[in-house]
Amino acid sequence: MSRAVVADAVVVGAGPNGLTAAAELARAGLSVQVYEAHDTVGGGARTEELTLPGFRHDPCSAVHPFGIGSPAFQALPLARHGLEWLQPELPMAHPFPDGTAAVLARSVGATAASLGPRDAGAYRRLMEPYTGHWSTVAADFFRPPWASLPRDPYRFVRFGLTGTPPVAVLAQRFREPRARALLAGLAGHAISRLTEPFTGAMAMMFALAAHERGWPVARGGSQAISDALAGYLTELGGEIHTGVTVRKLDELPPARVYLFDTSPTALARIASLGDSYRGYRYGPSVFKLDYALDGPVPWTSPDARRAGTVHVGPTYTEIGDALTRAVTGRPPQTPFLITSQPSVVDPSRAPEGKHVFWVYAHVPHAWHGDATDAIERQIERFAPGFRDLVLARAVTGPAELAARNANYVGGDIACGAFAGLQTVLRPRLAAIPYATRRPGVFLCSSATPPGPGVHGMSGHNAALAVLRHLRRTAAAAR
Repeated sequence: MSRAVVADAVVVGAGPNGLTAAAELARAGLSVQVYEAHDTVGGGARTEELTLPGFRHDPCSAVHPFGIGSPAFQALPLARHGLEWLQPELPMAHPFPDGTAAVLARSVGATAASLGPRDAGAYRRLMEPYTGHWSTVAADFFRPPWASLPRDPYRFVRFGLTGTPPVAVLAQRFREPRARALLAGLAGHAISRLTEPFTGAMAMMFALAAHERGWPVARGGSQAISDALAGYLTELGGEIHTGVTVRKLDELPPARVYLFDTSPTALARIASLGDSYRGYRYGPSVFKLDYALDGPVPWTSPDARRAGTVHVGPTYTEIGDALTRAVTGRPPQTPFLITSQPSVVDPSRAPEGKHVFWVYAHVPHAWHGDATDAIERQIERFAPGFRDLVLARAVTGPAELAARNANYVGGDIACGAFAGLQTVLRPRLAAIPYATRRPGVFLCSSATPPGPGVHGMSGHNAALAVLRHLRRTAAAAR
């Protein structure tokens, strides 16, 4: 005899995607239960005192250009549940050894001016066709492949033709090292070689997000995003159970559908899916440091001091080499750094006069070395005296990342390599990438389109697929 259904939908994993999927389903009138292994919700959007009391750090994601611009988040009343975005004076600065910097500013013109007269026009020609059109560009590029016709076919095709080639091709539009370094740094968020297809699109999307929505932090830390999603879900009647590790599907209560904000391999194990994701590949990891500082980072570049995010890697070649080393399994030598200084715009993150600082370098998958010295030597090149300000540091390598979040297999914070067709066909080639071969079981993590980032769109898209499934099931039963 089958067990009576306890909930319409059960979601495993209370990261931003799991919570977004749960909220979407609850908003559609379904009864929803969420199960989370940790004692609190959050996944890749958490905030904790990792170093000293009063210093609030983000263990994973800290800056949210795609969060503030997410069609899913914009449709939910997250501000009512405490989410407030804070915009730094500059979204991002890319300093150089001479004390100057290229900047990613809120306007295309200010960004173009920072690149110098020989490349200012090329940057404007690259980005201006898309400014003022974020809502349609985001809707088209955050949807699953071939899900529907694009809302803005002209810009969709134009963006695709420009961005599908590697950023190495895109960089050839520019004549000076400053612009090429800026593009390489933006593409570096994909943690792949600069010669990989679609890295040009990655750079362009990050740039457009800055011009259209900014690169904000959440007041109080990234935990505020997860707490707002959880608060809205609870308001809708959804239930959240924390401290529950799910190892087998039959450990969960009976439901009409199950959604997993997990890695594909974890889902295959839990739901007995065999080799469904046998070809899925995980990518390089990162080596992360969180600092409690006695003062602001002493960047030699004035622009870097007022930016929320700072990319550290003076040339296209140096950044490319650092990324290639991580992809090919070689330890970091002169790492490219992505850094965030949230207390520049949110003083509540640290005691008065103190600061928190967040930085990571790219390292090979499941790497066991220590990149602390290499990272700090790189920071000192652009911020002499940085080490003198360090009150405490929290060191997190690939093993610690994986232990903190099971979705980060081998420390891969993207939950899957950005390489080849897997860049766009995640987690496998399928008409509905969120569905599995087991009816009623769905994947909603960042292993599914549109991929990593705190934007909830993988959860949103998966929830829409679930609702379509339930409608078809109900129609077939009539």
